[in-house]
Amino acid sequence: MRLDKYLKVSRIIKRRTVAKEAGAGGRVTINGKVAKPASDVKPGDELEIRFGEHTSRYRVLSVAETVRKNDAGAMYELLSGEEL
Repeated sequence: MRLDKYLKVSRIIKRRTVAKEAGAGGRVTINGKVAKPASDVKPGDELEIRFGEHTSRYRVLSVAETVRKNDAGAMYELLSGEEL
């Protein structure tokens, strides 16, 4: 699944356009490498997202095209930092 879509579906970032801008701006890494919005995300990947002074790290647990709002938190594990 594309990075920008994963960030939106998992609700780590609420809007896909914001997720796309974060990826295009070099503020998102997948497994330590700078990721573009179209980068592939799969279970086991570690994401690091920087917004201003905040940096959060997540581990991808599952990937799904659609998910209910209540179940979105089960798609990832927060490793460090705070929820965006």
